[in-house]
Amino acid sequence: MATETRTRSRLHNTSEIGKLKKVLLHRPGRELENLMPEHLERLLFEDIPYLRAAQEDHDTFARCLEDHGAEVVYLSDLAAEAIEDPEVRKEMVEQYLDEAGVNDHRIREMLGDYFSDMEDEELIEAMMAGVRRSELRGFETGRPAEDMGRRGEDYPFLVDPMPNLYYVRDPFSVIGGGVSLHRMHLNVRDRETIFGKFIFKYHPRYKDVPKWYISGEDAALEGGDILVLSPEVLAVGVSERTDRNGAARLAHAVLSMSETFREVLAFALPKERRFMHLDTVLTMVDRDKFTVHPGVLDRPQVQVYTLGADNHVDGREAQGTLEDILKRHLHLDSVTLIPCGGGEGVDAAREQWSDGSNTLAIAPGEVVAYGRNERTNRALEEAGIKVYRLPCGELSRGRGGPRCMAMPFIREDV
Repeated sequence: MATETRTRSRLHNTSEIGKLKKVLLHRPGRELENLMPEHLERLLFEDIPYLRAAQEDHDTFARCLEDHGAEVVYLSDLAAEAIEDPEVRKEMVEQYLDEAGVNDHRIREMLGDYFSDMEDEELIEAMMAGVRRSELRGFETGRPAEDMGRRGEDYPFLVDPMPNLYYVRDPFSVIGGGVSLHRMHLNVRDRETIFGKFIFKYHPRYKDVPKWYISGEDAALEGGDILVLSPEVLAVGVSERTDRNGAARLAHAVLSMSETFREVLAFALPKERRFMHLDTVLTMVDRDKFTVHPGVLDRPQVQVYTLGADNHVDGREAQGTLEDILKRHLHLDSVTLIPCGGGEGVDAAREQWSDGSNTLAIAPGEVVAYGRNERTNRALEEAGIKVYRLPCGELSRGRGGPRCMAMPFIREDV
């Protein structure tokens, strides 16, 4: 196992607020053009984003990060670089078809032929976009649905799209100098993890970084529920998308393998879509300042995991308010909680729905936030936080904010 010191220049993320130096994004692609009204709910969308406008807004996001000193790398580029070896490429195609539920031998063969003529970059983009029946010449649209494992003989896709991919925070997480690879709660998103798995298994730059944790079938874990509060303290949400088993297993892996982490705080959240991840209700914006959705964490239920002498994780209930818990475990004299929507009930509900609490810190006291959340942004500025406003008319339709769209690879220590 490589050490954190050895991989410091590859991955280094010991806080939520250290100056951002390198970050992974996914620019929305053709997968958004494969969203259909009939299947929106299953694919976790309420509406269909306009791709060109979503890309323009995402490019503005990337430029903002670059303008403030961060190197931007893209998921599709790293995935393509990871499969340059023909055998690795073949392995990815086979695993992709397995995870897509393509069991019919003839259809697998046709899809294999379809992918075979593509360059690596084109192949990755096609996998992300999904495959329409109409894209394969000679495929008879009347093929019985049971042969495809699909939802009806008129279902238009041989392989579903992955429209949530631009929320790169969830399939894996960079923690300290290593990475955790996740099994996501819903099958429609769990297929997204294939790209991270191949990057951290085969990419020449990243294949040797420590793998703190690789989720199994009996534990769900998503990156939006993971906050790196300090080099010693990790927070995990037990939410609609991350279960108690996933949180406990991540805690054991990180505490037993990392050189720095000493505690994991597991926050119990309401099992509701609007509170789907911890970072939809709590994000860190400065050393002692946090955004929070009013009411959700007033009297939080928090388990504190530590590593016992027998190498087993011990858990105990944290006592006190959210401020008490954050002050005690982060060794702070005081904590400022900045309420979403300025704390007013209607405004808080409206702006939390468009991810007012989901800010991305690019340096201590400097955050990127959706411009539409005017009251939350005003409250942040009144608390001394510099806010860079991001246009989000199309991006926000997927129910995720700036933090959801970015996976820090390297941050400076604070």
